[in-house]
This record gives sequence, C-alpha cells and structure tokens, in this order.
Amino acid sequence: MSPSLLIHGALALSFAGLALPAAAQTTPAPVPDRAEVTDRNLRAYVELLRADVRAQKVAIITEVMAFTETEDAAFWPIYREYDLELSKINDERVSGIEEYAKNYAQVTDALADKLALKALELETRRTALKEKYYGRFKAALTPKTAARFLQVENQLLMVIDLQIAASLPIVQ
Repeated sequence: MSPSLLIHGALALSFAGLALPAAAQTTPAPVPDRAEVTDRNLRAYVELLRADVRAQKVAIITEVMAFTETEDAAFWPIYREYDLELSKINDERVSGIEEYAKNYAQVTDALADKLALKALELETRRTALKEKYYGRFKAALTPKTAARFLQVENQLLMVIDLQIAASLPIVQ
C-alpha cells in the first residue's frame, strides 16, 4: 500500500469514527446534561492521548517511512525522546482540559482567557518541539526523510486534534 493511501486510510477511519454514532441513531437519544457531556468528553480526550494512539502512530510511521535498517536504527531513539517530550506537553494539555471540564458550567472571562492563552502556549511549544526534532532527524537521516516524517507526524497530530476538538463542548 502506498504511504499516501495508508495515511488517507487512517484519516478516513478517524473521520468515520466521528460520524458513525450520529448515523447509527434511529431514534433521538436523550439529551445528557452538561456535566455528563463534559465528563464523557474529558474521558474520551484522555483515552485518545493515552490509549493506543502511540502504538497506532508507531505502526503508521513504520509503514509510511519504510526505513532501511540503518535509518531505522538512527530514527527510533530520537523519536522516543521526541515522544517523551511531546507527552509532557500533552499532560499539560490534559490538565487544562480538566480545569475546563470542572468549570464548564461557570466559565468566566478570566478563566476563558487563562485557558485560551495556555492552549496557545502549548501549541507554540509543540511547534518548537517539532522544529527542534526536525533538526535532529535531518542530521541523523536526510532532510527529505526528516521532512517526510514531519509531514506524517503533522497529519497524525491533526487527526488527533480534530477528534479531541470535536468531542469538547464550545465555551458558552
């Protein structure tokens, strides 16, 4: 299977997973209260970050990158360091989501501002992290291989971000 088909397939499955619950309903479901929705969404967010996302990412990266033995040996130790640093950023993101969930019913302007600024800061840090590791991948492999990884990583992160964003209620 070609790399682009694999990524598009993974993206399609992710989007299909978002659409299936709505399509499968034949009778209107009872409307849950906000606290229940927020709690369920928070659990879904944590599952997306912690469950088998890493394993799925590794499988997709392995398939798409099609490393030689030498490239494989150079790539994975750097990737593990990258993933560890990314996990720390994700932990902070979970903390912000938990704060939002606890206060969803009474979000003030001050809290909304605090959470929005924290989200922007985390996004900036994630971009800086990718830039830092792009340099390391480029030095260990080739610029073309590093760019291919960055492209795959960005696509996977966008899918995860979309799934998370779609599960969180909008600030009222």
